[in-house]
Amino acid sequence: MSGFTWHGGRLAEARATYGGTDWIDLSTGISPLTWPGADHIPVDWRALPDPQDLAALEAAAAAHFGVDPAHLCTMPGSETGLRLLSRILDMPGRWLTPSYRTHAEIFAQGRAMTPGEDAPQQAVALLLANPNNPDGRILPPARLIEWLERLERAGGWLIVDEAYADAMPSCSMAGEVGEGRRLILLRSFGKFFGLAGVRLGFLIGPQEIVAKARRMLGEWPVSTAAIAFGRAAYEDHAWIEETIAALTKHAAELDAVLARHGLTARGECPLFRLIELEDGPALFDRLARRAILTRPFEENRRWLRLGLPGDTAALARLDRALADD
Repeated sequence: MSGFTWHGGRLAEARATYGGTDWIDLSTGISPLTWPGADHIPVDWRALPDPQDLAALEAAAAAHFGVDPAHLCTMPGSETGLRLLSRILDMPGRWLTPSYRTHAEIFAQGRAMTPGEDAPQQAVALLLANPNNPDGRILPPARLIEWLERLERAGGWLIVDEAYADAMPSCSMAGEVGEGRRLILLRSFGKFFGLAGVRLGFLIGPQEIVAKARRMLGEWPVSTAAIAFGRAAYEDHAWIEETIAALTKHAAELDAVLARHGLTARGECPLFRLIELEDGPALFDRLARRAILTRPFEENRRWLRLGLPGDTAALARLDRALADD
């Protein structure tokens, strides 16, 4: 890939490696349809976050997810929740592959599971993402409920990373959260609302787990801006409904462009598509030379993930780049 190394500063390095300024970044699963309200919300950076404003954010987020606010803890991103849970639960883990690198990192003991395996009948914490990244796989809630019940009988826990579930609310397990259930969910604000820099997420689970997480995070878990943006965005019901429909439409348009060039898209999550081909790095390089950044995978050179183009012009540019050998 012409000396390109994948890491957190990907777009800056891509510019340095390939040149050009007018880049289209399709390397993330973050929605290109950014919630517009953040531009109009004044933030007093001199003031500490107000506890009443935090409670209002949690009420708005809980209503959006369909849970009681008592079962929700605010945190600076869903990854923070994962790392807290490794300390709170203190038990061996299992993580369903393919998955985020973080999923394997949080457990001191454990092993990966393949999608074909059944949930373990042991006192372990089983972690999976639904919708999954990078393949967009969705496991139906009925199957996850069966796994939850099996884990509960053994004294284990089911942890579901629902960072992408806002785009597909029907796959969420939020309705199963409650006292006596050994179920914990993690939700992300930035991916669906297109504002990853806000660093806002939520842990949803039994009140005992929520209370422990709150104690570990302290009185001010997120910034004043995160509270203001999150509350207003979760209360913007019309925008949320319109965006879910728009993302579905844009994903279908991306599928059509990929199919026209002989590329089959995998996944049901509308925020990104995974394609499998003979040489993923070669296509990555070809697109990067046309200032389009995608997501390659060192562990599987046949994979390339594409996020949604932000508008018809970006989609047309991708179409032309795929046609240009």
